[in-house]
Amino acid sequence: MDIRIDVVDNGGQWTHREWRMLRDLGIDSEIIPNTTAAAEITADGLVLSGGAPRISSDIPKLGLTDKYLDEVQIPVLAICVGHQYMAIHFGGEAGPARVPEYGKAEIIITEPDDLFKGLPERFTIWVSHNDEVTRLPEGFINLAYSRDCAVQAMKHEERPLYGVQFHPEVEHTEYHYEIFTNFIEAVTGSNP
Repeated sequence: MDIRIDVVDNGGQWTHREWRMLRDLGIDSEIIPNTTAAAEITADGLVLSGGAPRISSDIPKLGLTDKYLDEVQIPVLAICVGHQYMAIHFGGEAGPARVPEYGKAEIIITEPDDLFKGLPERFTIWVSHNDEVTRLPEGFINLAYSRDCAVQAMKHEERPLYGVQFHPEVEHTEYHYEIFTNFIEAVTGSNP
């Protein structure tokens, strides 16, 4: 089945990598501004890119992200600040990290779920953040953590909404193609 997964541009330095990753995996994809009206989104899934906005002070720079989470009933993979915003939007908390993470870190998977299906319990990820999710929203499951970040990945219990603090779109993250492939399978499963 042909599907399309668009990348919402939140000003991240690696937004084009997310788009390229999807294209490399044979997925039709466009980068769209985060001011695109929810009614104009025709994709089967969305990736919310990371970006420079600080979750504590720059939420307006995330455009219409709230509309995408509420009005567009399709799978979403939220990365870095998108992950933090998803947590806040659904009643969790995010703010300054106790220990900001930059560079390589080790992720520990506690719930393999569909996002980490077939992957080892521990592997290397690439992180670049000052803020993080500090309290999981109700209705979400914590999927993974690292030494300095308690919520490296989460998933909604009922909807196909995923958030990751790390950057699965860069080569420094092991199994980056597999993580995106698992998200693509979630999108395909939501579009029979």
